[in-house]
Amino acid sequence: MGDLTCPFCSPRPEEIVLANDRCYARYDKYPVNPGHLLIIPFRHVAGFFDATDEEQAALFALVREAKELLDERFRPDGYNIGVNVGEAAGQTVMHLHVHVIPRYGGDMEEPRGGVRGVIPEKRVY
Repeated sequence: MGDLTCPFCSPRPEEIVLANDRCYARYDKYPVNPGHLLIIPFRHVAGFFDATDEEQAALFALVREAKELLDERFRPDGYNIGVNVGEAAGQTVMHLHVHVIPRYGGDMEEPRGGVRGVIPEKRVY
């Protein structure tokens, strides 16, 4: 299925929360907030731009299903959805994964800027 040392290849069945024919969802082992999910292609592919059109479509179809599941289980007030592509962007596991991060009112003092916070001084504009 992929690299034997990759933590996202060959998931254990009990780790899989949702799946379709090309990808699966599992909870992040180091969650930003309760319910933080990762959407991961079964095929070992390093980054988002290396994925096929079909894999990208399957990833985002599962993002939609993940939102429905998280709405039901965790009832968040919002979401951040993000992909780190390459070390310079903060990617530490070189197997494509999409973060679906539930956000809750009050989980940080000023959430304005959202994903712009990857560079803290650019977050608030």
